Amino acid sequence: MMLKRVFSMAVALLVVGVPVLCVLATDTDSVGPEVAKKPVFVQDVYPGLASSGLTYARLSELPDGVVLQANGLAITAQEVVEEIGKAPQEVRSQLKNNAFFVLENIATRRLLVLLATAKMPREPEGGAAPPESELIQKYLGAIAAGVQVGDADIAAFYADNEAAFGGVPLEQMKDQIRLYLAQQQQQQIVEEHIRTLGQRMPIAVSSRWTKEQAAMAANNPVDKARRSGKPSLVDFGSTGCAPCDMLAPILEALKKKYASKLNVVFVHIGEEQILAARYGVRTIPTQFFYDKDGKEVFRHVGFWPQAEIEKKLADMGVSE
Repeated sequence: MMLKRVFSMAVALLVVGVPVLCVLATDTDSVGPEVAKKPVFVQDVYPGLASSGLTYARLSELPDGVVLQANGLAITAQEVVEEIGKAPQEVRSQLKNNAFFVLENIATRRLLVLLATAKMPREPEGGAAPPESELIQKYLGAIAAGVQVGDADIAAFYADNEAAFGGVPLEQMKDQIRLYLAQQQQQQIVEEHIRTLGQRMPIAVSSRWTKEQAAMAANNPVDKARRSGKPSLVDFGSTGCAPCDMLAPILEALKKKYASKLNVVFVHIGEEQILAARYGVRTIPTQFFYDKDGKEVFRHVGFWPQAEIEKKLADMGVSE
């Protein structure tokens, strides 16, 4: 059977985005007067720190204690701290190192509520306003409507992941695969819409606070690998997941075979929930391929035979 492992964040208000985490290539204490002429976005200075709605947020000098301003909305550092305090104990320490991620979730949800309220039909006077989650769902659902999945796409997905279906023929899996691929495409449309919020409205974040958070957020095995100057293969998975367990010995073999040429990193999503959320991982296993500069060049969802992985590595210039 097709194994789709989607983990839920107990603390994040909204987990969205397809992040492209890269080296923190530029350092800045503040944004100078030239910002008024040419905005400096978070993704320009701290590539990959933002994973969704703050990708195109502008680094700015904000009043003390304020970490974000947008469209009449203001969020303080204290609000971020309080949100982290609401989290389950087991993920609280992870969130403390990823406070920008928490801010992004708070801001993204509030901005989507504003957009949805302006876009969706209003309730009759005296009628109860719908819950925020329902409002956002309707707004994003309208954006992602009309997705079509063809038989060729279904067949290609089945062929790429045949080992994970345990011998169940394609005809029996067609409807499930169609639904899964449609959901994936809808998610991509939604993610891109959210990722580009800052291109449609001015969003300002504190440059000083963001700099501090970027340094803390980079303290994880994936970022460290990507800053090493070597290409990296990162697999997000778990134990007890059949495709993940099938992939585990392959990763070990690749780690030994390309020891001096390639970083091979396994991330257990149960132990690194926030890191997985930042990367937008919803189905496991998911493999990310990065070049020597830490730039994502490819990603694959599901089990992948060693021969196919090595073909992709060769395309990247990685050899024994």
